[in-house]
Amino acid sequence: MPDRILVVDDAKENIQAISAILRDKGYQVLVATDGQKALDLLEKVRPDLILLDIMMPGMDGFEVCARLKASPNWVEIPVIFLSGKTETADIVRGFELGAVDYVGKPFNAHELLARVATHLEIDQLHRENARLLLNVLPAKIADQLKRQDGIIAERFDDVSVLFTDIVGFTPLAAKLAPTEIVEMLNRLFSAFDELCDRFNVEKIKTIGDAYMAAGGLPEPRAGHLADVARTALAMQDLLARRRDEFHGLSLRAGIHAGSVVAGVIGLRKFTYDVWGDTVNVASRLESHGVPGRVHVSETVYRQLDGAFRFEPRGVIELKGKGTMRTYLLIPDVLEAAGALP
Repeated sequence: MPDRILVVDDAKENIQAISAILRDKGYQVLVATDGQKALDLLEKVRPDLILLDIMMPGMDGFEVCARLKASPNWVEIPVIFLSGKTETADIVRGFELGAVDYVGKPFNAHELLARVATHLEIDQLHRENARLLLNVLPAKIADQLKRQDGIIAERFDDVSVLFTDIVGFTPLAAKLAPTEIVEMLNRLFSAFDELCDRFNVEKIKTIGDAYMAAGGLPEPRAGHLADVARTALAMQDLLARRRDEFHGLSLRAGIHAGSVVAGVIGLRKFTYDVWGDTVNVASRLESHGVPGRVHVSETVYRQLDGAFRFEPRGVIELKGKGTMRTYLLIPDVLEAAGALP
């Protein structure tokens, strides 16, 4: 699809000339003859770039740009001022308002096209970088990272943590070709990612064949523990139903709830991670769990009893944590909730 450019100018001859130049290079052109019409058009169509005149009746280009940059929906659209006002003070003001470039009239068509192409390419790279950032960080944290320097860290008093680990993965990995094992893990963890998205659970990381997720962060919310429990049960169900595809592997899962510290670490290949005793207990519950089942703490049992059914596991010794009364989730809640994938 061709890039879409909005031309905002009150002079008919300017609009005709600019539009012809842009269309000749394959751009799709939108037109507004004053500032208010431009803002009204933006409510319906989002251009990839705006060429904005300054001297227009009613709302001038400076005010239009200020309103654009004040809106979260439009702030990222690159704006190039195209104006006969070429005093240094006007050019500086344009950049201060957030424009990416300033071209004086009369303009050279080749120069204008070069600037348009350059800023469209820069914007495309910016959006691709933003997309890649969202693949490794929650949206709130990615936005925070772009806006501030220094350490990003926060304490959450009410978070649920899920750990899973594939039983029998190591001997299977020794038998399969490297491409086969990576491809299988990719299919499985991609399916887990989709389940996390469905239940509004935040994937934290994978370590080898282990998968970690959490609920209640980076935005605290009610009901996160039930969603994490449903996610874990759905993961177990998925692997059980697709046993042949995944070579008969099974999954251990553990869930605990409590307070954590979360933040971003590293300068390169940084990651959003969580720490604290809640994380350690969830990890121990997974490692002491039962293949094909979801192993939870008494804290989880008390908070979810009535909404889920449980099978008492009894008092067990968790390495490094001492004795703890634990439970196994019974999966029939998935059918009632319509949660099966």
